[in-house]
Amino acid sequence: MNSARKTPGSAYVLDRQVGFLLRRANQRHLALFAAAIPDLTPTQFAALARLCEMGQISQNALGRATSMDAATIKGVVDRLRRRGLVVSTPDPEDQRRVQLAPSAAGRAAFEGLAERAERISRDTLAPLSSQERRAFLALLSRLV
Repeated sequence: MNSARKTPGSAYVLDRQVGFLLRRANQRHLALFAAAIPDLTPTQFAALARLCEMGQISQNALGRATSMDAATIKGVVDRLRRRGLVVSTPDPEDQRRVQLAPSAAGRAAFEGLAERAERISRDTLAPLSSQERRAFLALLSRLV
């Protein structure tokens, strides 16, 4: 449905608004992700991917590295830990802090899913030419 009709006296057209378009693109991406990787949410996969990339880090650092607030990363880590994908140990220098690392099962899960995750990104951007994909990702990177 195209809602690009203007209301009298208004230049605002929802279908041309960045937030609306980004949300619609994200909905498409999330649907592709859920179909290809039904056992993890995108935020869980992002946390696991970042842990596999960075190795042992604090929960706070993982939250920053994945752009998640403290409450969100805590819930994500708790779910990954319950599934045996992440292990936590007290920080030897500060017992209030927890150090996280991917478990062997977590690394294996990530390695087994990484190709699917790449395909999800390709499928999300499939309507664009390769030049448009590069430009789109470069522009998005500038926004974030």
